[in-house]
Amino acid sequence: MRSSPNRLVGTIFGAVYVLVGLLGFAVTSGVGFIATEGGLLLGIFAVNPLHNVAHLLIGAALLIAGISGVRPAKAVNTTVGAAYLLLGIAGFFLVGTAANILALNVPDHFLHLASAVVLLAVGLGAERETRAVTA
Repeated sequence: MRSSPNRLVGTIFGAVYVLVGLLGFAVTSGVGFIATEGGLLLGIFAVNPLHNVAHLLIGAALLIAGISGVRPAKAVNTTVGAAYLLLGIAGFFLVGTAANILALNVPDHFLHLASAVVLLAVGLGAERETRAVTA
């Protein structure tokens, strides 16, 4: 795993997102499953139970892929990175609307965009195969 940036990043991000998903339940007692306003994790990031479940599922996918091998880690890092890029951008338009079923707030958007940059950079840029040029 040390020689693979995709496996390392996937495993670390996966473990962090699973932990965040679990911790989120500590601040969402009494919050509706898809409430547009949620509890504040670390006093900054808004979460509701659906948001916590999403963190658990995404974290599990990243963690399992990171442990499984380079190819799955690269694929999941790229896929999750792309999804977070879309969510980070779309999130700015969702706050204050009924469509905000993940109870997103502005700090969430920046965290999702930062996660997207790291996951996409590693997923798309690391471990590129080089082909030998034959004359």
